[in-house]
Amino acid sequence: MGGFLMEACVDSVESAVNAEQGGAGRLELCSSLLEGGLTPSQGLLHVVKQCVKIPVYVMVRPRGGDFLYSDQEVEVMKKDIELMKRHGADGLVLGALTEDGRVDAERCMEFLAAAQHLPVTFHRAFDMVHDPVAALETLVSLGFQRLLTSGCENSALEGLPVIKQLIDQSKGRIAIMPGGGITDRNLQRILEGTGAQEFHCSARSSRDSAMKFRNTSVTMGASFSAPEYGLKVADVSKVRTLIAIARNTM
Repeated sequence: MGGFLMEACVDSVESAVNAEQGGAGRLELCSSLLEGGLTPSQGLLHVVKQCVKIPVYVMVRPRGGDFLYSDQEVEVMKKDIELMKRHGADGLVLGALTEDGRVDAERCMEFLAAAQHLPVTFHRAFDMVHDPVAALETLVSLGFQRLLTSGCENSALEGLPVIKQLIDQSKGRIAIMPGGGITDRNLQRILEGTGAQEFHCSARSSRDSAMKFRNTSVTMGASFSAPEYGLKVADVSKVRTLIAIARNTM
């Protein structure tokens, strides 16, 4: 069956090019994968669009942390939607919750109105909701095209039963895409156990920095940040392996 698709989450041009080369069918473009992905720069989107042919869905998330946004943050997100559309985004990835853990339908309606014709994926903010069954119905009625979820667990493997439940509940009204900790070791189990047609992962390998001079006494971020002289980049062979597994599964 050729109906499956791999979406690669990438935060650099190099990762975008590698993911496409490996056979990914769509990109989720963001910055700061260490924080779960934030809105990328317009410059990054512009150059990625020049370098790849597959669709590029852009993350719209103004900061790390929770998904309860202030009025000002909502204004930022709507402006980002407008600018990303102008710079060639093929789709958007976003989400917002109310303080009591429901999908914020009001905010999401504003975002979808700003997105106009562009397809929109509701991201893993879903995994923080109080009632997944009700939340999915809200997303369907709002008109989201797709949901990215780990089944309200830390990883898609742990959330497998909930993901399967959501796919059964969706009845094709919205695409359900498992994501969160997907690797070549668990992809087959996730696809077979859920019946998902799409999956989402970063397929990255660590690569040493090309810097010859290194000031090891200085770091640019907080103590939990990524190593200063190590880079994580989408790996062509990892992407190929995942796609081969998906083909064999289905």
